[in-house]
Amino acid sequence: MSETIQKIGVVGAGAWGTALAATARRAGRDVVLQAHETEVAEAINTSHENTTYLPGVKLDDGIRATTDLADIAACDAVLLVMPAQFLRAVTSEMTSLWRDGVPAVICAKGIEQKTGALLSEIAAETLPNAPLAVLSGPTFAIEVARGLPTGVTLASKDPDIATRLSAAIGTSTFRAYRSQDIIGVELGGAIKNVLAIGCGIIQGRGMGDNARAAFITRGLAEMARIAAAKGAEPETLVGLSGLGDLTLTCNAMQSRNFSLGVGLGEGRSLEDILGERASVTEGVFSASSAVQLAASLGVDAPICSAMDGILNKQIDIDATIQSLLARPVGDEDPLG
Repeated sequence: MSETIQKIGVVGAGAWGTALAATARRAGRDVVLQAHETEVAEAINTSHENTTYLPGVKLDDGIRATTDLADIAACDAVLLVMPAQFLRAVTSEMTSLWRDGVPAVICAKGIEQKTGALLSEIAAETLPNAPLAVLSGPTFAIEVARGLPTGVTLASKDPDIATRLSAAIGTSTFRAYRSQDIIGVELGGAIKNVLAIGCGIIQGRGMGDNARAAFITRGLAEMARIAAAKGAEPETLVGLSGLGDLTLTCNAMQSRNFSLGVGLGEGRSLEDILGERASVTEGVFSASSAVQLAASLGVDAPICSAMDGILNKQIDIDATIQSLLARPVGDEDPLG
């Protein structure tokens, strides 16, 4: 890999992948954006707009879209922005294409549903010669694509990799703060989606702002317990990729996870809500994965378990709420 990261590949042309491509191009990089659907790639190349996943945002005509993963192989760094549950399949397909030393930057947020594996663990297995990094934080794709001020965390165990990646994609309005805590950054991004659905349910049920604030705070403590047991630094969870992302996602209808929860709280079915959406709502998948991970670590996770019950086990919402409210009140430990 060259010392200068000039050509950036983005795998996944959903709203977030497209926004990151726009950011990298704004930072002066050559950008190749891989799309799963032919029509998405064609729209980006001809009309310079992702009309399917990010309509209304004009893209720089220097962004080249492709459907071929082999076109990503010549890049100096690759952002992995496919839905989390597809990361293993896509990176396995890329194993033979990957050049030694080219960083793989995980920008998806989730935990593998079948195994409870973190995305960095999957990438380490499927891309053994790639230095790994994780990018996460409070980011609505449309705002990033339009160049509005945004702060994210970019984590890598190699400080030099983090520094070069931060310089390659950073702009005056897209600020990538460095970290070495990959696990903490990953878990903050994954579990906050589960908590955001719960906050949406509180909103949809009309339970008030007090209840939502308490849920966010206790959810953060649960997130920190799981992360610490997995080897993360608890302080990471009060940074951009933890508290920052949690605050954003739990308070805005623009969040797919929060808005899904609002619909559930108002009495709509999960199937109906998901059937109306083109984009993946990651918290639905991550709920069971978070519970599985917490159990494997011996961590009590009542909030994630409650959300898993509602989303995946058809447990009644009101009964779940009453069960949480009936739990004993103990000493407060904000970070675990």
